[in-house]
Amino acid sequence: MASSVSGNGLPTGCGVFTTLPDILFIPEFIFGGLVWTLVASTYVSPANPQGWVMFVSVFCFVFTTLWFFIFLCGANQSSIWPGLDAAYHFIAVVLYLSASVVLAYITILFGYSATPGSIIFQVYQEDISAVVMAHVATLLYFIHAILSALRWKST
Repeated sequence: MASSVSGNGLPTGCGVFTTLPDILFIPEFIFGGLVWTLVASTYVSPANPQGWVMFVSVFCFVFTTLWFFIFLCGANQSSIWPGLDAAYHFIAVVLYLSASVVLAYITILFGYSATPGSIIFQVYQEDISAVVMAHVATLLYFIHAILSALRWKST
């Protein structure tokens, strides 16, 4: 029976769906996409911090998609890929952590002026959901980064 993991410790093809940490690509897509859509659907004020959150969520979503397809196609067979995998996920953790903290701060500010039944309250509730999803995405990327670093050191 053929192994789903190549000589450098990285899976190829459908092996991505059967190995840890690579199975985490799927929830990273889901929660990253939820952050993206929740922030995009709210009233974006102030624009600069919310813009950072949008940049991080879109960047990580697009780059994770690219990374996922590189793994699926088997183009990750060079010896440098385990280190790149760990490095990308650590960068994603730092970006998502900074974005989720900024989003939580902006949400707290919205909470001071939100009264039940108002539009601001609806935006506040959507921002709370986005904060939770951003923190879950941060946790998923962190777990993926740690497991990728362990895999990199074991190869």
